Amino acid sequence: MGNNDTVHTGTVRQSLGLGLAALGVVYGDIGTSPLYAVRECFHGKPPHPATPDNILGVLSLIVWALLLIISLKYLVFVLRADNRGEGGILALTALLNPWGDENRSPRKILVFLGLFGAALLYGDGTLTPAISVLSAVEGLKIATPLFQPYIVPLTIVILVLLFLIQNRGTARVGAIFGPVMVLWFTVLALLGIRGIAMAPEVLGALNPLYAIRFLIRDGWSAFQVLGAVFLVVTGGEALYADMGHFGRLPIRLAWFGCVLPALLLNYFGQGALLLNNPSEATEPFYHLAPTWALYPLVLLATMATIIASQAVISGVFSLTRQAVQLRLSPRMRIIQTSSEEIGQIYIPAVNWALMLATITLVAGFGSSSGLAAAYGVAVATTMVITALLVCFVMRERWHWPPVTVAGITALFLAVDLAFFSANILKVGTGGWVPLAAGLAVFTVMITWRRGRELVTSHLLAQATPLPAFLERLAAKPPQRVPGTAVFMSGRLYPAPPSLIHHLEHNKVLHEQVVILTVLTEDVPRVSASERIDLKRMGQGFYRLIVRYGFMQSPNVPVILRECLPLGLVTDPATTTFYLGRENLIPTEKVSGMPHWREKLFAFMAHNALQATAFYNLPADRVVELGQQVEI
Repeated sequence: MGNNDTVHTGTVRQSLGLGLAALGVVYGDIGTSPLYAVRECFHGKPPHPATPDNILGVLSLIVWALLLIISLKYLVFVLRADNRGEGGILALTALLNPWGDENRSPRKILVFLGLFGAALLYGDGTLTPAISVLSAVEGLKIATPLFQPYIVPLTIVILVLLFLIQNRGTARVGAIFGPVMVLWFTVLALLGIRGIAMAPEVLGALNPLYAIRFLIRDGWSAFQVLGAVFLVVTGGEALYADMGHFGRLPIRLAWFGCVLPALLLNYFGQGALLLNNPSEATEPFYHLAPTWALYPLVLLATMATIIASQAVISGVFSLTRQAVQLRLSPRMRIIQTSSEEIGQIYIPAVNWALMLATITLVAGFGSSSGLAAAYGVAVATTMVITALLVCFVMRERWHWPPVTVAGITALFLAVDLAFFSANILKVGTGGWVPLAAGLAVFTVMITWRRGRELVTSHLLAQATPLPAFLERLAAKPPQRVPGTAVFMSGRLYPAPPSLIHHLEHNKVLHEQVVILTVLTEDVPRVSASERIDLKRMGQGFYRLIVRYGFMQSPNVPVILRECLPLGLVTDPATTTFYLGRENLIPTEKVSGMPHWREKLFAFMAHNALQATAFYNLPADRVVELGQQVEI
């Protein structure tokens, strides 16, 4: 009994610790929305008069958006749709196991929806750091207009520093940021209580009737405000994508125990402030604070918004590794930043691309209000896609009754589509930016996947079945030399082209030949006990199939060591790795993709991370054999 109590206490303590780190990584985005969300509802484009009825109506919309979208949809339902612990829209798409049937409808539609939703998160990832940090630094201009010319340069400096520390890893960053976010949410709550004391009647906005009356009474004007109200929930998808970093329980504990109460108190406080003095709608968050606290609050808000950016950056890293492993993206350098948590990674190429895009947006739009006009379009679209995919998960994976599935999906879609429709109005005023970024990433994903299919088809058409190759080898044995040759093969059945070319040109084979195929399964991780499938083929040949999850990084030398108990003995000093390298030639003679996409695919393939680095092969033991492929 004592042991069980100790385990339980340790689990609770661990969950609370992860919950603290989750405050610093998962909830930064949602947690800094009070800086600009209420302001944009009344002082955005178009502005909305801060009358008592409008204030209570908007507040009611904010409260119920948080309760329905974040608390109910994401924390209760969507987090249940984890793919062996991993979250995010790509993990959700893989959970439906669509890849084998993607040429059939509706599977093909599901695949494209999932990919497009994932691509849109890259668009959001460029906007979140920009609007968050810029909105915090803008608090300086309330203290004195003298700071106005320095707001954009100071924001850019802060963003550069943020991206420079990413290589330290999610866990270390989260551990640093967690206590800061505890202080931030405490201050949010205290400022909110101070504001509520000015006009306690603001708590009446808990009644959803205020929101309904507001929408009915103001019609089109109220509908436009929904685009600003949506700013309070834009971190929902990043929250889901970061689930693999911390787990479901810590994320829920942090939300219901700290984040939600603090946000509600602060939004009510801002509403009470506006009921007392509607003219302060220009910066209601900072006006909640006493004058003496303005500079410390700007400093704390800046630190919190740096953390807000972390949620999206971490989510984009996770998303990118999933895309690489699912063969939706060229290979990239992925650095594991934790020896304990496999989900904690750093991807240099993505980090620097996000940094450049974010700085460009800050310089281009120049203010958080300008960015707010572009913010939300991509996330609103992704949220609709997530609701549709979860509908299929509820029916196909959880086997819920159709009536239950229909009711829950109808509720989520009613809310999501309302916000989506309001955000579409922002396309002309900057909303096209995240959509364009998302469309570019989507094009890369489908082009890479289609290009790999075309290359595979070409190679299979010219391939020699492995049994036939071994028969020919037995009939006419070549000279054998000491050592082991490992031929990497992306396909299961034919003899690798690199093996055939090596034999044709060199006329010799090693005493021991391993044909190695690394497969990525539609699950986040494959356990070590299920990873290796080794078969002895005769004549010194072995067929080795290794399975990884899409959140794992392959390491071939480690795999060869793990094959020792299975009877495959290799010596690193006498093992040579043979890789096939396709020289892609785009041509209009071969149908399959538009010519411009063929050129794009060839460019990506040429600049992808070398297989030597991706599979952790010793560079001085690798031989590459080239082959021209027309696509």
